Amino acid sequence: MAAKDGDGWAECGRGHRHWGLHGASGLLAVHHDPSGVPHVLMQKRSWWSHHGGTWGLPGGARDSHEDAVASALREAREEAALGGDGLRVQGVFLDDHGGWTFETVIAESSELLAAVPANGESVELRWLPLPEIGARKLHPGFAETWDRIQIELQPETLVLDMANIVGARAEHGWWNDRLGAATRLLNEVSVLRLAHPVLAQWYPRIVAVVEGAAKGASAVAGVQVVAATGSGDDAIVEVVRQARPWERVLVVTADRGLKERVTELGARTVGPKWLLSQLGG
Repeated sequence: MAAKDGDGWAECGRGHRHWGLHGASGLLAVHHDPSGVPHVLMQKRSWWSHHGGTWGLPGGARDSHEDAVASALREAREEAALGGDGLRVQGVFLDDHGGWTFETVIAESSELLAAVPANGESVELRWLPLPEIGARKLHPGFAETWDRIQIELQPETLVLDMANIVGARAEHGWWNDRLGAATRLLNEVSVLRLAHPVLAQWYPRIVAVVEGAAKGASAVAGVQVVAATGSGDDAIVEVVRQARPWERVLVVTADRGLKERVTELGARTVGPKWLLSQLGG
């Protein structure tokens, strides 16, 4: 394993040549302005590069020791002088060509971060509002997947009705140790690779609402814990209410009344089985 050991041409199952012996990845940094319009950091490729003169994402060959996220962040640093600060990875879109893959790492940007050409591969880097992207001459690979990727630009929050999920799980004796049952569930969720209908990897913001005897549960890596001071349902509704207008919220609960309340605020709901089935029970 060595730096740049992925540099080189590979042929996919479709008979096309691609740069990247181990596949490639790119960073799709997106920032929503106050009105909710997404702006994407786009790169105009140098004329001498593959598909030169087209617009796409900072990216390139993945080294053998890298995952998609590490590779995309490295390429963005090398090509756009863009650091990882201010970016939160939301997910990874996999474009599989058969024997060769390109992985688009979608990351929410806290602002329109400064980006400039840092090597000879870029002519220009510009934050483009969503309506303007389709009017550009796009890199063919980016253009092929853009319609599917752009619907995943909104940040997503997953809200867990912990009392309802723990009850649905029905571990032996859970009612005598609600704090322990909630803590075990939190730890399992923190390392779970959540399923998503479009993204190969999905990293939503996760908020777990605990109440009653489970209020002492501590936050774990990747999961924010909100202790309800009163009704757990009211606390969940407040979490949904505080979501940004362009943010998608999914609430995990089987409580019919709570479902109605959060749906009125624009959230979607799924039952505990959706989560428990991914945990293996």
